[in-house]
Amino acid sequence: MDLGTAPLFDLPAPLGAVAVEPVAPEAEPAPLTRSQVLLAEIRQDEQVIRDREIAKVRHIAEWALEHVVDDEADAATLTERGLDTGLPLAGPGAPLISDFAVMELNAVLGRSLDSGRNYVGQVVELSHRLPQLWQRTLDGQVPVWKALRIADLTRSLCEDAAAYVDRQLAISAQGCTWPQIDRLVEEALVRFDPEAAKERRKAAQEHRHVDTGLDAAGFNGTANVSATLDAADALDLENAISRRAKLLGQLGDEDNLDVRRSKALGEIAREDLTLDLHVVDPETGEITRTVPGRKTELVLHLSAGDMTVGRFGNTRTPISPEQIKDWLNISGTTVLVRPVVDLAGHQPVDSYETPDRIRRQVTERDHHCVFPHCTKPAARCDLDHVEPHVDGGTTCPCNLAPLCRGHHRMKTAGRAAYRVLHPGTYHWTLESGTYLVDPTGTHRLTGTSPPDH
Repeated sequence: MDLGTAPLFDLPAPLGAVAVEPVAPEAEPAPLTRSQVLLAEIRQDEQVIRDREIAKVRHIAEWALEHVVDDEADAATLTERGLDTGLPLAGPGAPLISDFAVMELNAVLGRSLDSGRNYVGQVVELSHRLPQLWQRTLDGQVPVWKALRIADLTRSLCEDAAAYVDRQLAISAQGCTWPQIDRLVEEALVRFDPEAAKERRKAAQEHRHVDTGLDAAGFNGTANVSATLDAADALDLENAISRRAKLLGQLGDEDNLDVRRSKALGEIAREDLTLDLHVVDPETGEITRTVPGRKTELVLHLSAGDMTVGRFGNTRTPISPEQIKDWLNISGTTVLVRPVVDLAGHQPVDSYETPDRIRRQVTERDHHCVFPHCTKPAARCDLDHVEPHVDGGTTCPCNLAPLCRGHHRMKTAGRAAYRVLHPGTYHWTLESGTYLVDPTGTHRLTGTSPPDH
């Protein structure tokens, strides 16, 4: 047999040699669609936002340490600081932060007084009393918004209870639901501070309330009513509303049940307003008589030349002329027509005290505190003499502006200054820069001089 050159048997491959099968060249990847490109960019944007949010709360925590106020400062020190008291923004054990410093920061953040205090308090609480959650937040393992909301819940806890929540959430905060977190905070309160838990229950009873929602009433003429009642009172109210709503239906009201229930609550309220009650003074025994009749005051603005839309003065919102007509047609309603307030008028008085007519004019012109970004309603503000009365400033709308109590204190202490460019427009000078506040809002100025108006 002629074997030629063929080997008699297969020799093993040299050590380390690998038999390689021929591989077909890889196909070119398909080009990304426009949607895929946008999703990738959005993902990158989200990461940038998360990184900047982490940097922001870190900077605020460091800023807060620069403005710690000694809680044992004596009266002389407080006077030297211009009555700049320290705020207990976070729970027990956290440092007190300068009130005026927080106001300054609010102008930079574009937050109102209460919003800014609450936000800084959450950061201080997180960084000082929840160290493990704080570190996980800085590491990007827990979203900043969720960590701050948890901190908001723990500010009322004692130090041991806050530390307990911190330990429990150290590895699980990201996956916990809000009901779980609420239960954990409540458990910590009962476990470590039972007396405080009892006081909170008592406080909850004392803070029962009813919110008629008038501050959010709009053009449609409705208001969202919310309330916290004793459970027994809530049951009585439910029975009364249900019975009245059923009766309205039996009397021919064709509206659906929800609408009839809302009407029923209004009827119950009006019946109380018409009650002629006799009240006995427990000390003198004198009998006084309540005045029956509807006494609710609705401030409505309607122009004879423009019947398209009116304004609901109680809530400063637009209102339908048809809704105004419906309200005016209610039996027993008294209509009082007042002259239009001239917002540009100047009628000064000699006294320091502000007459009601001038207060009404100023609050109609400036609807809220005129400090940068503050939203406190003017009706709940002090009227500040921009040029102090003791220095010759007049009590006149052109020299008066609404300032909430906190910002009024800050201005009086010399930590902020402002002047009127013209009524309703103000130029503020703060340590952080200059600001223009006008009817369109707050505007950060690039220079120190106000713009021309």
